[in-house]
Amino acid sequence: MTTILLTIAAYLIGSISFAVVVSKFYGLADPRTYGSGNPGATNVLRSGNKGAAIWTLAGDAFKGWLAVWLVMHFQERLGVGDEAIALVALAVFIGHLWPVFFRFVGGKGVATALGVLLALNIWLGLATLATWLIVAYAFRYSSLAALIASVFAPFYYGLLFGVEPQLFAVVVMSGLLVWRHAKNIGNLMAGKESRIGSKSAGAKKH
Repeated sequence: MTTILLTIAAYLIGSISFAVVVSKFYGLADPRTYGSGNPGATNVLRSGNKGAAIWTLAGDAFKGWLAVWLVMHFQERLGVGDEAIALVALAVFIGHLWPVFFRFVGGKGVATALGVLLALNIWLGLATLATWLIVAYAFRYSSLAALIASVFAPFYYGLLFGVEPQLFAVVVMSGLLVWRHAKNIGNLMAGKESRIGSKSAGAKKH
């Protein structure tokens, strides 16, 4: 029962869309209405407001980190095993993808996944982040960086810890990340993908 409640709580935390909340705070258009239509930091950046993009990135990563850190920190007191940690990690990520508070229209989960990985293990998160940064710097495509980093994340986890319940969560998250980037993959192959920092005309302030 405790594991079920923790999983539900994690999903609700994940359902907080910081892209939408921060955009409203800054008086920007709803990020679901311009650019890629994805409520995430990269699309908010297309508004030209770097501050809003940074807060979106921080918020989405923090909620992933917080949900997992709490259950890990209080694991013994709660009397739950590693399976609960894995389920919470997945739940907060899925909450971001399909948020109940925003009609189940969510982002692609890159920042939230990073927060989850950092909570599971700091070196796991940093290795994945470094992969993203290297690819993003070299090619200027956020989607390509996310795809490559998501493929490497399970490899990093297996290398560091071997086969554990949390590895299953990381594999599922990676698979969902790749799936959520299906359109981006098509755009990359067609040479139509937007580069990091490109602005969208539909992202003007109200």
